[in-house]
Amino acid sequence: MSLLYIFVIPSEPHAVKILFKLIPMWLIIIYAYFQIPRIRKRHHLLLLIGLFFCMLGDGLLSWFVVGLSAFLVGHLFYMMGFLSKWRFSKLRFASIVPIAVYASFMGWELVHALIRDNNGSLIIPVLLYVSVISLMMWSAAMTGQLWAIIGSILFAISDSILSWNLFISDITFSGVFIMTTYYAAQFCMAFSIGTLAIHTLLVEEVEAPLA
Repeated sequence: MSLLYIFVIPSEPHAVKILFKLIPMWLIIIYAYFQIPRIRKRHHLLLLIGLFFCMLGDGLLSWFVVGLSAFLVGHLFYMMGFLSKWRFSKLRFASIVPIAVYASFMGWELVHALIRDNNGSLIIPVLLYVSVISLMMWSAAMTGQLWAIIGSILFAISDSILSWNLFISDITFSGVFIMTTYYAAQFCMAFSIGTLAIHTLLVEEVEAPLA
C-alpha cells in the first residue's frame, strides 16, 4: 500500500491522496497492536499512541503547524515509551553528541531559511520540533534496541528531507525519499514494540547472575 501511494496515486483529488497516504499507517498500527504481548506494559501503550498521533500528523500536514504539533505529540509519546526502557551505558549515552551536532546544524540552517523567506513566526515551532525529535532519537539509543534506534534515525532522516525541501532548497525526488523513510521508520517503531520486551528479558537474564 505504501508503494501504491508513493508511485501510483495521483496528487488530485487531494482527499483520495490523503486516504491512500493513511492506509499504510493504519496497517502499521494494527500490526503494532498485534506485536503487544499478552502481559502489556506501559511502554507498549505509549508507543502505540505515538504511532496514532504521527498518523494524525501525516493526515494534517497540509495545515503545517497543526500537523507538526501532532507529530510533536507523537514523538513525546515515543520518547516516554523509550525512556521507560532506559538501559544506561556510556557508549549509548555518548550518542547525544552526534545527535546534538545534527540538531544544531538543522536548527541553524532552518532558522536562516525561515528568516530569509519572512517565515519568522515558524522559528519557535520548528526549533521545538527539531529538539523533540532529537531527544526522541537519544531516548531510542538509550534503550539499546536496534529496531527502535533504526526507526528513530529513519524518522529524523525523513523529517530532515521534508524540512530541507520545504524551507531551504529543493531536493530531487524528495517525495519518494520522504515517504519511503517515513513508512520504514514507522514500521520499525511498530516492530520495536515486541522486540523491546524480548530485549529487556534477555538483558535481565544476562544481568541476573551478576546481581
